[in-house]
Amino acid sequence: MKQDTIRAGAVIAAGGMAQRMQGVDKQLLELNGVPVLVRSIQALAQVRSIQELVVVARQEQFAQLQSWKEQYHLPDFVLTTGGATRQQSVQSGIAKLSEQVEYFVIHDGARPFAQPQMIEQCIQAAVEYGAATAAVRVKDTIKQANEEGFIEQTPDRSRLYLTQTPQVFEAGLYRRAVKQAQREGLDFTDDCQLVEHIGHAVKLCEGDYRNIKITTPEDIAVAKAMAGQQEQQEEKRMEIRTGHGYDVHRLTQGRKLILGGVEIPWEKGLLGHSDADVLVHAVMDALLGAAALGDIGRHFPDTDPRYAGADSICLLKQVVLLLKGKGYSISNIDCTIIAQRPKLKNYIPQMAKNIADACQIDTEQVNVKATTEEQLGFTGSGEGMSAHSVCLITRG
Repeated sequence: MKQDTIRAGAVIAAGGMAQRMQGVDKQLLELNGVPVLVRSIQALAQVRSIQELVVVARQEQFAQLQSWKEQYHLPDFVLTTGGATRQQSVQSGIAKLSEQVEYFVIHDGARPFAQPQMIEQCIQAAVEYGAATAAVRVKDTIKQANEEGFIEQTPDRSRLYLTQTPQVFEAGLYRRAVKQAQREGLDFTDDCQLVEHIGHAVKLCEGDYRNIKITTPEDIAVAKAMAGQQEQQEEKRMEIRTGHGYDVHRLTQGRKLILGGVEIPWEKGLLGHSDADVLVHAVMDALLGAAALGDIGRHFPDTDPRYAGADSICLLKQVVLLLKGKGYSISNIDCTIIAQRPKLKNYIPQMAKNIADACQIDTEQVNVKATTEEQLGFTGSGEGMSAHSVCLITRG
């Protein structure tokens, strides 16, 4: 969960008492085997600009939530208890975010169908306008009633929206709004109302009618049907591809040894038109192969003077752009360097980070290994090095 330019922190409000759910804890309900709250966490975890995550829950939920981290491979998150009202609970969660967080992303734990693209859209709007919320246009005609239950007026439906979450705010703006509400003794049920109250306009972003909040028992049946339909669509839509890359370079005197973008002190280096980074070349070929885009010789020929001495990490970034242009995302990369010497163990973490950064993925999605061939063959004799790489990419 990272992005270079925006640092956002998310707060999931999940500590409600489920008074309209007849005692059923909606956060723990399973939709096709996955709990409601887990689905909400997973959606936020896919947004790269969200770097911190806090779940506001009841104390008795903590043990269950901790067990879900491992069971569902969730990212790290902080648990905290809430207050007597939603406003107090959200503030309790925000207090657990670091001072470096620039934008607060507030989301209902009982909205399990929020899409990462929608969340990112709200964040980008908050960057531009200071405050933003997901919202959908009202479909039905709304009536305002008097205290006796008679229609008083009919608002213009064309200007009415149903607000959803996430709701995103610039940190300083939100804190100012909270202080003002506290001074006046006000407590709002909607976070947008806080900043509206101090005169700041909130930008409406296109929400999703499927982004329902599970509030009543009737919502459960709808949510279960939606979860089943969503998974069927994802299975049909998701395209999964694997790729394999292999590269070899000769060792020679007078060259730098570059592996995974790391310069390694040694008496020899790899010979090649570029920096001869055999590991990165194998990764590039694996990615290109998975996307059926040829190989590195086709895209970066050794007859082209533009690539003389080129930094292979920069070439890898170009390959990643090619894949993104075709709609592919990189799920994971696994690679192996085959070399008799030198020892590479201490350099492997930096190699993995360099590759992950170039591919715009997390380091947990990249694995780098090194092995020898027990002094057999050209690698065992020290004549050269080779590398294998496999990858998985998805589209859809």
